[in-house]
Amino acid sequence: MTDPADLEVTLVDGYVDEPAHFGVPPYISTYPRFTAGAMVDAGVPEEQITYHTIDELREDRQKWADVADADLFVYIGGMTVPGSYVGGTPAEPDEVKELAWTADGATLMGGPIRFGVGEENAGGQEMERKDLDYDFVAKGDVEAAAYDLVDSGLEGFGNRMRDNEELDRWAAKGAFVVEQHPNHPEYLICEMETSRGCAYRCSFCTEPLYGNPAFRTADSVVREVENLYDRGARHFRLGRQADILAFGGDGEAPNPDALRRLYGGIREVAPDLGTLHLDNMNPITIARWPEESRECIRIIAEHNTPGDTAAFGLESADPVVQEENNLNVSADECFEAVKIVNEEAGWRPGEDPADAPTFGDNGTSRVSNDGGSRLPKLLPGINLLHGLMGEREETFAHNKRFLQRVYDEGLMVRRINIRQVMAFDGTEMSSTGSQIAKDHKKLFKKYKQEVREEIDRPMLKRVAPPGTVLENVHLEYHQDGTTFGRQLGTYPLLVGVPGERELGRTIDAAVVDYGYRSVTGVPHPLDVNGASMDELTAIPGLGKSKAGDIIVNRPYDSADEVDDVLAKFACVGGDGSGDVSSAD
Repeated sequence: MTDPADLEVTLVDGYVDEPAHFGVPPYISTYPRFTAGAMVDAGVPEEQITYHTIDELREDRQKWADVADADLFVYIGGMTVPGSYVGGTPAEPDEVKELAWTADGATLMGGPIRFGVGEENAGGQEMERKDLDYDFVAKGDVEAAAYDLVDSGLEGFGNRMRDNEELDRWAAKGAFVVEQHPNHPEYLICEMETSRGCAYRCSFCTEPLYGNPAFRTADSVVREVENLYDRGARHFRLGRQADILAFGGDGEAPNPDALRRLYGGIREVAPDLGTLHLDNMNPITIARWPEESRECIRIIAEHNTPGDTAAFGLESADPVVQEENNLNVSADECFEAVKIVNEEAGWRPGEDPADAPTFGDNGTSRVSNDGGSRLPKLLPGINLLHGLMGEREETFAHNKRFLQRVYDEGLMVRRINIRQVMAFDGTEMSSTGSQIAKDHKKLFKKYKQEVREEIDRPMLKRVAPPGTVLENVHLEYHQDGTTFGRQLGTYPLLVGVPGERELGRTIDAAVVDYGYRSVTGVPHPLDVNGASMDELTAIPGLGKSKAGDIIVNRPYDSADEVDDVLAKFACVGGDGSGDVSSAD
């Protein structure tokens, strides 16, 4: 029997993306942390557990030696919703197999990959369960499998689910893993689990496969945040749950007292946190319990950081699709939920919450004087899913009418997520598969483009009017002479800044222009004596001629000396870079 104290373990994070769980950088999911904590609990010393991301292995082949030489190699990954990613690229099936072939020791695979694997990480396809040449595949919780495997001396395990008592220990013991993540500490957001499972049974969703909601206590989550905070983490997202409003309750009804303990406790143990966001909020909860939900939303908006997004799983506004797929909220109910979140949390820092929803200063005040408006505290996001049973041509029209209604009523949504279904064994969609999505491919592409043009861009202008300041934008990559970056948080805006700036740094940026799902920003405040031609011409209404005149007439002693169009974005002095920190 292998003594756990003698084991050398390598854990590779191939990234996860589930209906209620993010794990692609800059997010780190719960799985590697819980799994490492479970192995420590079983007797493996912390210093004998090595953690790598799949991107690290792609960039440095020498790190594959850690996979080859480990007594136990653990792979964690799996995508059960399709997405596009900037901060990292999820492992493809061929890479997952290569890892298994490389490892000389015992191999364990787990995470949502247990639900199935496709030919690629994309929507509109069937998913099949495969072992991908691993010795052990966790059909239950990978953290429970890792504990039992280590405890048995690498002999095996029974496929089981962990309980919350185990989770309390493992979450605390596994916090050290974040220190090994290449993004730590500046550009890493820790996904936090408050519950898993779902009270509802939508046809396509893998979350009900975890059973009915099983809630952690507020104290348990707060202790985990404290341990992560002590390890240098400053960014947290309460994303691992089907419905944040139901936390601490019966799985359906809101519980304001539990949310108050949760959010208040996090703020107490992490006083200097940089991000506190959430993800899933079920609109049917708001529709059925509007007053209790309003109280919960006010609590969240009191404690969170700006730019937060509550994802609403409408999935389809078509009543036929709703009926055939057990979708639990109607278009009218979802609209009321959107309205309530706007009314309770659609205000910006420095504004009176009673005035919500507010649309910022619309660029009328000077950024350099008053700091400019920020993003609203909390807005809904709308999830729309295509390829579901019963989908027809009218489905696309129903969805567009719903989105247009939200816009026409003067409400805000932070983002609209349009995707195609992935069909997994164990869900009702497994019998239909991806055929409907394939049949409607042309309809889907045309409709998606129309939504981007007709709804997304004008909605962005409402959510982030010109002059809105986005703080701590992390610069990630260059493209066509522009530097792109994002804030940390839930569904952060992609920001394009003119020119090729140093990557790995953060800047504050003021919004000046809009794409469909991204914005153009200039450094905030913009130094008129140092601004480039590209930065100046990005200011709406300035133009090349005025920008050229501004450059020719430098230097200025005061921003009041420049064109009024520029003055509200400008300052004089400083380096104009907006740089506030380095991610080195």
